[in-house]
Amino acid sequence: MAESERPREKLLMSGANALSNAELLAILIRTGTKETSAIDLSQRILSASDDGLRYLADCTIEELSQIKGIGVAKACQVVAAIELGKRLAMSSAKAKININSPRDIVKIFMEEMRYYKKEYFKIMLLNTKNEIISIENISIGSLNSSLVHPREVFVRAIRKSAASLVLIHNHPSGNPKPSNEDIKITQRLIEAGKIIGIEILDHIIIGDGIYISLKEISMI
Repeated sequence: MAESERPREKLLMSGANALSNAELLAILIRTGTKETSAIDLSQRILSASDDGLRYLADCTIEELSQIKGIGVAKACQVVAAIELGKRLAMSSAKAKININSPRDIVKIFMEEMRYYKKEYFKIMLLNTKNEIISIENISIGSLNSSLVHPREVFVRAIRKSAASLVLIHNHPSGNPKPSNEDIKITQRLIEAGKIIGIEILDHIIIGDGIYISLKEISMI
């Protein structure tokens, strides 16, 4: 194969948009076999199902490694790349969500956090348009002031130029009623936010299918 037609060289010369699906996949699997080139192996993968490229979205390492010429190592490389793509897509989707109410936040976290066996404390960083910049894990364990320190919360908000943030944590008991410690931590972070200039918009406590917004009950 001419050097200019090799997938890696073609990528360097013309950019990723110039490559076919098989050529991009060939870069991931890196090498072929004695009998088959990396591009031919890629075509074999893409032909493994009538779904073509969509097949890769849900394929497993076991399924891929059953294709002749694709061992476990190559299968792992492909599955890892697909997972990165999924996470990037999810991250981009979250960034476009405009937060207008506590329910918008609960939709994102309820089905994940309602089943946690420990208390997880997270923050949602927002820009000036109330769009999600990122979601950060702050602590795992029983909520107390030593685990949730203002510096741990606001250093992340400052690094990512957040205009405001929302506090989120779960109660493994399933009852989202705020404890005295929940209230104290919220007040402490609100005061710190006023000094720094980053507003705490709400503190959402996730229970088992139910939640409490401290803003909705006028505690913020």
